[in-house]
Amino acid sequence: MLIDTPAAYAEALAFFASSPWLAVDTEFVREETYWPQLCLVQVGDPRCQVAFDAIKLPDLKPLLALLLRADSIKVFHAASQDLEIFVHLSGSAPTPLFDTQLAASLLGIGDQLGYAGLVEKRLGLKIDKSLSRTNWSRRPLSGAELTYAEDDVRHLGEMYPPLREELARRGRLEWLEEDCARLARPERYRVRPEDAWDRLKGIGRLPAPGQHVAAALAAWRENIAEARNRPRKWILADDALYRLAERQPDSLAQLTGLQVLPPKTLERHGNALLQVIAESRGSTAPALALDGLLSDAQKSLIQKLANRNREIATELGIPPSLLAPRADIEAVALRGPAARALVLEGWRRRVAGEALLKLLP
Repeated sequence: MLIDTPAAYAEALAFFASSPWLAVDTEFVREETYWPQLCLVQVGDPRCQVAFDAIKLPDLKPLLALLLRADSIKVFHAASQDLEIFVHLSGSAPTPLFDTQLAASLLGIGDQLGYAGLVEKRLGLKIDKSLSRTNWSRRPLSGAELTYAEDDVRHLGEMYPPLREELARRGRLEWLEEDCARLARPERYRVRPEDAWDRLKGIGRLPAPGQHVAAALAAWRENIAEARNRPRKWILADDALYRLAERQPDSLAQLTGLQVLPPKTLERHGNALLQVIAESRGSTAPALALDGLLSDAQKSLIQKLANRNREIATELGIPPSLLAPRADIEAVALRGPAARALVLEGWRRRVAGEALLKLLP
């Protein structure tokens, strides 16, 4: 059922207002924009599933108000991208939240298991993934596409009660609630340009001064991409960013000679890039990432912590990365109890963090 008229919109909102929980999913396109363009919002409960047409409906505030109500649980799978959209539109994320991907990890069903994989494991159904590549901004949508979209929340609704019951039975429902509350924090979805370097894979391979040039270029790129609502890679590709941070050209001739920028980018942003490089060149600040700067003793300690984390995760029947990803292990090894690491917070600290701290010299 596609909700795309004022009358149907009002009726659907009234229908779902009394639901104790709502299964929620979104369809969006993002290939040509910085911000995702919301196309559909699918909502369902045990009685009914619908798709709200986010393109045709003139005002999404009533729908957002429904999803932001604190008296109903919102069920998502791998909620981050959906929550980013809602935070962008309203400043808040729907809470309280139940993420079935997190639930599956906490129950040892799979590590970051995709929606289709979880549906197959739990319901024995195979989902036709071909429709996931639909251009959801196109109108009209076919009946098969709408059925595919609505089935997302139908199956979420079928999986949610038993997943919740299993978590409660095993004493892990509070773990999920803690993780979901953290996942729903709006600040997670507001990228600060000065932190954009953290998205760069492999920045630790650069020497410290080069890392700071790369960070300055990433911050510049973030500002431009957001202001123009264009994908980051359209502004400056990662490969080009790394090359500029390594070579640090100081003239248009040198910049052109690197042959890493498309002509239009060179013409439009060449001088600005040279200015960013000049202003960040020669930094004496400590390295931002330490991938290539660890001593043998530090590497040995990191391995020791990783092994213990893996042992605890195996005992619990959950993925080691759910307890402590590699970045957390390194942070604990290098900074001890002062580390900003998830494994030193909440339930993770109780079941693993304290054990890791005891291994520190």
